[in-house]
Amino acid sequence: MKSDNKKDEPAVFKRVVSKNASPYNYMKVSLVLEDESTRLTAIELKQFIITGLKSLYGEVGAALSFDLLKYDEDTLTAFLRVSSRGLVKLWSSLTLLGFYQNQACAFRVLQVSPFLLALTGNSRDLQLD
Repeated sequence: MKSDNKKDEPAVFKRVVSKNASPYNYMKVSLVLEDESTRLTAIELKQFIITGLKSLYGEVGAALSFDLLKYDEDTLTAFLRVSSRGLVKLWSSLTLLGFYQNQACAFRVLQVSPFLLALTGNSRDLQLD
């Protein structure tokens, strides 16, 4: 007599591994300029990043799709969204940008995550009362 009970079946171990299942990565970056009084608009910042992509990767690199989600002109801090495949290209081009309008500059990558919510806080800045 055959039992329909699952207790009779041996347990099967199934391992599921996801390699970065998120289609996008989010970056929190800040631009440090030699002349701290210089300000860029959101459009100028995006064009500057595209210029960096183009100089490092050519026309194909300049076609990399990324979004400027939020930008603070006072602190020169931006939230970027890029496809997971394009993260390394965007990050490397930001790292190699060294001059903006004949003045030294550097992008600082503050945080990177596949989840936008993870960029809203930083445990290093957390102060407990």
